[in-house]
Amino acid sequence: MRLRSMRVCFKLRLRLRLRLSLCLRFALAFAVVGAVVATVVGRLSYCAASDRIMAEIDSTLRSATVAAAGDQDRALPGSGTPAQTADLYPGPDLPGPGDEDARTVITRAVDRDGTGTHLGGPTVPFPVSDAVRALAASGTTGQTDITEVRVGVRTYRLLTTALGDDRGALQAAVHIDQTHRVLGGLEREIAVANLAIMLAAAGVGWLLARRITRRLERLARVAEKISVGGRADGAVLADGRDEVGRLSASFSRMLDRLAAAREAQDRLVQDAAHELRTPLTSLRTNATVLRRVTELSPYARDRLLDDVEGETTELGQLVDELVELAMARDREEPEEPVELSALARRAAQRVHRRTGRFVLLDVDDSIVRGRRQRLERAMGNLLENAAKFDPDGDDPIEVHVRRGRITVRDHGPGIDAADAERVFDRFYRADTARSLPGSGLGLAIVRDVAEAHGGTVFARTRPGGGAEVGFTLERTRIRGPETPGAKLRGT
Repeated sequence: MRLRSMRVCFKLRLRLRLRLSLCLRFALAFAVVGAVVATVVGRLSYCAASDRIMAEIDSTLRSATVAAAGDQDRALPGSGTPAQTADLYPGPDLPGPGDEDARTVITRAVDRDGTGTHLGGPTVPFPVSDAVRALAASGTTGQTDITEVRVGVRTYRLLTTALGDDRGALQAAVHIDQTHRVLGGLEREIAVANLAIMLAAAGVGWLLARRITRRLERLARVAEKISVGGRADGAVLADGRDEVGRLSASFSRMLDRLAAAREAQDRLVQDAAHELRTPLTSLRTNATVLRRVTELSPYARDRLLDDVEGETTELGQLVDELVELAMARDREEPEEPVELSALARRAAQRVHRRTGRFVLLDVDDSIVRGRRQRLERAMGNLLENAAKFDPDGDDPIEVHVRRGRITVRDHGPGIDAADAERVFDRFYRADTARSLPGSGLGLAIVRDVAEAHGGTVFARTRPGGGAEVGFTLERTRIRGPETPGAKLRGT
């Protein structure tokens, strides 16, 4: 009991581990994909917004530089002291768009020696870097340098443009703290959006994985049930049209075929045990009598030996039929185009050699897709069955083949209506056939061959006496055309 409990706990832990592993894998995969996509899109969006804002600022600075170059002695129209406006972002932080001189462009001139001269806007002591000195001293006309410098608590975007011809350079600047704050806020919003997208993707992956693993777990439970009990009665499998649904449908078909095979195997074993009991009992009785063989008369000994030989022969035939019936479904015989007239001719010749009976063939030239050996065996069984029930007849056995329908006619006693539906059952023997040799498996093999080819079997009394027994094949297997007119061949 303890070992069983440990086994159940181990299965539950393994199932939970596999499920969590698959769920985590899906969640992580979706999260990674979502994060990568969101990061790329967010980065591109941020770069596009930053480049556009900076391009607008640089355009403003270039316009201010052009205006200052036209008249260095006059302040720019927008470089004076602006009117007081309400602070849109009040507080102790750095100036916002509504603060004083928020939109003021600062301009100044730089001599060749690096000395700066204020032209307009608030006075800000910008440092003169080596790049600025080089532009002022030897830069060509229109050569520019854009940089960001920090003066005090503010950050400025500074455009330096060389005037050329030893005239120095002009500088235009505007502070961009608020721009940086806007871009920083945008960056934080993009980061939060990336995190939200990543979590949402992970959640979607988790839910999707749970849905998939729930159906896979159902399949696993059915498989475990089959492995333990050998059956899965009432098992509900997964549905749907996706890969799991198709796997479930294939698994269900496999279970149906396994159940049918198991049922057929059980029925075969039970029928075989029942049929083998009679000859074995007779042989056991005869073996007991053989212990007193010296006490028997010569006539009794001959009858006893004939009986033993007959029972042994019948037992051998029964075993052969059982093996043929059991192996027929599992035999890997490939399907190929088969000419039914050729099969009928070979089967007729074989029956003629064994019984001496003539067979009249009435066949067409139809070709079917099927298993050659099994179809020939089915035709042979039908002919041998007809010869068995009409052993003393002088009329030939007739074989008719029309578009995949094979019919064998004899002139024997016929088939009763009550027996017509059961003659194809395994080991079934009508009252009129109990004294005849045979195992009762010949027509059962015919039915298996017909069903394997998508067809059916039939048996009925022939008008005028005799029986008609045969089988049909699925119409889609018929390949060749029907030959106009009947072809009669005697064997």
